[in-house]
Amino acid sequence: MLTLDRAKTLGTSGADTRPHAVVIGSGFGGLAAAVRLGAKGYRVTVLERLDAPGGRAYVHRRDGFTFDAGPTIITAPYLFEDLWALCGRRFSDDIDLRSVDPFYRLVFDDGEVITCHADQALMEEEVVRVSPSDLDGYRRFMARSGEICSLGFEELGHKAFTSLKSMIDVAPDLLKLGGHRSVYGLVSTYIRDPKLRVALSFHPLFVGGNPFDTTAVYCLISHLERRWGVHFAMGGTGALVHGLVSLIEGQGNSIRYDAEVSRIVVSGGVARGVQLANGEEIAADIVVSNADAAYTYKTLVPAADRRRWTNRKLDKARYSMSLFVWYFGTRRQYADVDHHTIVLGPRYHGLIDDIFKARPLSGDMSLYLHRPTATDPSLAPAGCDAFYVLSPVPHLDAGIDWAEAAEPYRKAIEDRLAQTLLPGLSENLAVSFVTTPQDFQDRLLSIKGAAFSLAPTLLQSAWFRPVNRSEDIEGLFLVGAGTQPGAGLPGVLSSARIVGDMIPEAANVESDHVRSAR
Repeated sequence: MLTLDRAKTLGTSGADTRPHAVVIGSGFGGLAAAVRLGAKGYRVTVLERLDAPGGRAYVHRRDGFTFDAGPTIITAPYLFEDLWALCGRRFSDDIDLRSVDPFYRLVFDDGEVITCHADQALMEEEVVRVSPSDLDGYRRFMARSGEICSLGFEELGHKAFTSLKSMIDVAPDLLKLGGHRSVYGLVSTYIRDPKLRVALSFHPLFVGGNPFDTTAVYCLISHLERRWGVHFAMGGTGALVHGLVSLIEGQGNSIRYDAEVSRIVVSGGVARGVQLANGEEIAADIVVSNADAAYTYKTLVPAADRRRWTNRKLDKARYSMSLFVWYFGTRRQYADVDHHTIVLGPRYHGLIDDIFKARPLSGDMSLYLHRPTATDPSLAPAGCDAFYVLSPVPHLDAGIDWAEAAEPYRKAIEDRLAQTLLPGLSENLAVSFVTTPQDFQDRLLSIKGAAFSLAPTLLQSAWFRPVNRSEDIEGLFLVGAGTQPGAGLPGVLSSARIVGDMIPEAANVESDHVRSAR
């Protein structure tokens, strides 16, 4: 076992004296942070408790089928291109990214379908088909979405809100753009048709937010998709994960698997390294946690070393909903099913209310169906399809015993899909397994089994969200869904960029701890 003092001078090769950065977790935020720190000259060690990289973007392989565990929608691909460029490589040389069109198809409970097209003219034709009187409102909403995206994502998405003043300074602009409203509330000021309101307001569910109380800043997603498109990486999202791993290794840095961090070693209010569950201690000049932000503070940092993010504050925080995910492969193909389909139940507001207020499991459901083989047939054996279907469900405060509830709920989803999009599903199943909120807590170490950490409400955004540079512990930085700016691939990649901007070049800290550069 390396002692803390000894590890200060030993690199992975036994002679690497670069300042050492330890990254806890290999989700997209952790991997992106590792690349950025490697580009700044740090020796980086990524510690992953699972047996493979990715975190929520883990890849499951079963009987010839490949299933992405988590993110399936790639927007703002330039955020990935930037990481490749830092390593002197071209993203397109390693990753085959394909545009997905239509973006989504929404299937309502009464059978009506709204198709969200990539082409703006086709989208306007779809709006006219559904509700001719809403065309002008739709155009005005998209213009507002563009304004919000310009400020909320392009200008502020990479900005760290390290003080209340930093948030107050931009508050007038955000309020002017409607940030005090909810996503659904802002959409409703432009759109009258209830189904179009759903089609333009569901996006916060992709980042753990309730459309009825998530700040309208997240209306930027509509423009984000329109400007940069919706994409899928051939080989699955896991191809992006392994591409980032390749970048890290190409920088001379390393990832250790089956390496669970049990605590961040803090001395004198400064992060000095980490201790693993097996007792091994690894010293570091800086520590970056890609673990769930609430878990990082509540479990990895001793209570005595925390002032702002106390257990009491974390217990009172609002957490995102969780997810029930069923992964399955079929022995036949369903060629008429798009890459992304949303199957809506009879209720929208009522169901979401049940989910976010952690009520018992509702009898109805709304589903996101992912069919990656619509774009990349190699993810399943010949003549087969790979799917995952995701159902938003309450986090563990609802008291649902998922050991008992999982199979009946999965069967209910199976029946719903067989009745709507996938006839003959039951007799064509080849592979089947699930992830429940209990798995999010036990396997991914998310507090309450929340799939996206802290909910993106107004009072849990910007400065009210954990800052990327810990306010409590010097030398500790946070990336991922639970920190600024928030969840979703653009958010977690931006969190890594923020951390990269906060930390100086390694050459400037070789003779001292990075805290001296603050």
